[in-house]
Amino acid sequence: MTPPPLSLYVHLPWCVQKCPYCDFNSHTAGEAAPRQRYLDALLVDLQVEASRAAGRKLESIFLGGGTPSLFSPEEIGRLLDGVRACFDVAENAELTMEANPGTVECGEPAGYRDAGINRLSFGGQSFNDELLKSIGRIHNSEDIVRAVNDARTAGVANVNIDLMHGLPGQGVAAALEDLETAISLTPTHISWYQLTLEPNTVFYTRPPQDLPDEETTYVMQERGQALLAENGYRQYEVSAFARDDRVCAHNLNYWLFGDYLAAGAGAHGKISDSRGVFRYQKPANPLQYMKTIEAGGQSAAPVRIAGTELVFEFMLNALRLSDGFSDRIFRERTGLSADELPTVMREVCKKGLVARVDESRWQATPLGRRFLNDLQAEFLPGKS
Repeated sequence: MTPPPLSLYVHLPWCVQKCPYCDFNSHTAGEAAPRQRYLDALLVDLQVEASRAAGRKLESIFLGGGTPSLFSPEEIGRLLDGVRACFDVAENAELTMEANPGTVECGEPAGYRDAGINRLSFGGQSFNDELLKSIGRIHNSEDIVRAVNDARTAGVANVNIDLMHGLPGQGVAAALEDLETAISLTPTHISWYQLTLEPNTVFYTRPPQDLPDEETTYVMQERGQALLAENGYRQYEVSAFARDDRVCAHNLNYWLFGDYLAAGAGAHGKISDSRGVFRYQKPANPLQYMKTIEAGGQSAAPVRIAGTELVFEFMLNALRLSDGFSDRIFRERTGLSADELPTVMREVCKKGLVARVDESRWQATPLGRRFLNDLQAEFLPGKS
């Protein structure tokens, strides 16, 4: 089995406050977060992850959260120095850090650049201040503009803006206005996704009463995708749009079923070797994570993914891509024979959800992309 590209994800779990729609492993702590203790644990954790890498080079690093920018540039620099001490990092590796644009949630971009960050991803969500309040954000639209401009001034040219649509009380015009404002800032990348009510969130328990209906959100999606395309943003994944082919290399590795190491509370990893494909996860609670590392422990033993479960996990990722996937990628990333694909794909092709693009590539159709969750569910293990 040919080893796929290798990435590293590092989770920094704290936020100033928890957003009511967020189902990520994030915890409210702010200045009370034990950042130095957590960094100490991460540096030990990275040594263990380096043994999993077995000398393979890191092609990308992603610092996610939570709100990683609650950590100062000096603290991020200490973390990345630890990464470089443990791993062979590719010379052109993409180093992304998620950041919230509020002044209380972010250090100076120049400091992060000096630490090694070459891509910043700002969680803007909307440029409408009333909508920002309705979803629990503590920044305003001016903060987003300032953050993007400060990043560019500091020499961080590769910038993503996260935006949401389908927000409480939002109409089509407001959703498109958000996109137009984001486009005017000329980021290299825009992530544009619909608000969903996930279990274990405040919004799931107490849904907003004025969410747009399904027809309205579909119009938002269609017109928004057209607007982005008109302005040079190519949609390469369900919610990801890039200019000048500045795709997110780290996320693209996920979607193409590459390997990724995991450090930090609740972080998930996937690693392939001659025995197969394995997944593992770190303890989710930050305090438990730190105690486990300090006691010399680690995550539970990696679990092998095989058979129909392996096919499902591959499809869960690869079918998100606008260009689909090739027989070669399926064979290399799963270790399975691509000769099985015509049989695996037969039913979804009959339903018009997937098409054979050429002799070696499969791609979700427009219908399949619209009903992606239904398409992915067709590959669930045990589904007849």
